[in-house]
Amino acid sequence: MSKVFLVGAGPGDPDLITLKAVKALQQADVVLYDRLVNKAIFEHVSRDAKLLYCGKDPNRYTLPQKDTNQMMVALAKKGYTVVRLKGGDPFVFGRGGEEAEILAENHIPFEIVPGVTSGIAAPMYAGIPVTHRDYSSSVAFVTAVTKEGVDDEKRWYHLANGPETLCIYMGVEKLPDICARLMEHGKLPSTPVALVYMGTSSVQETVTGTLNTIVSSSKHIKNPAMIVVGDVVNLREKIKWFHEQKDLAYEQAIELTSF
Repeated sequence: MSKVFLVGAGPGDPDLITLKAVKALQQADVVLYDRLVNKAIFEHVSRDAKLLYCGKDPNRYTLPQKDTNQMMVALAKKGYTVVRLKGGDPFVFGRGGEEAEILAENHIPFEIVPGVTSGIAAPMYAGIPVTHRDYSSSVAFVTAVTKEGVDDEKRWYHLANGPETLCIYMGVEKLPDICARLMEHGKLPSTPVALVYMGTSSVQETVTGTLNTIVSSSKHIKNPAMIVVGDVVNLREKIKWFHEQKDLAYEQAIELTSF
């Protein structure tokens, strides 16, 4: 019996993968990868290794989590070195904790390799620091998808009146409800909001607004996108550094008309 590595691939930019993750991929016999893993990362995998898709696509067939768990266990018991490759970080809404439990229950050696989560990386590439001494000393990473039985009213009250910055995963389709809930429980309608589509990738796009305007101004934004709520969003115009496609098109237009 060999070993399983639960590896965070990082966000869209393949250069953000860690050296430890690369070393794990280089020794893998089998890689079980998720939907949002940049395929450029497979350059670190041996040609002899087998790649198996285990993604969860909201619009197409989704491999049940229990099937992924069974696959990991079965491959490890056959003596393969397995990498379970996840977008972002395996323990930040990546079900890595659940998978580690299954491996432990089956007495399979495993190792956790952290990755850069999109909740930090996407805002950063958009010029939005999730903390700042003048604007935010607390940040919460939130999923818009919750299990049945969760007290939604209590949850949204806490989020609206607690952390100064909210980084919300998997929330684009629920954006109208998210904004309504936050305002209902105390957030000002003027609270800044940003949506960062495909953060850190070559097609990144950022749309900003407020809780009462962002829904109408971001209707074209689809998943995957990170939602950032808080005053730190206002820093984007001052410190944005990553050139998005729309930024480049605007700058090229200025250059063509400036002669």
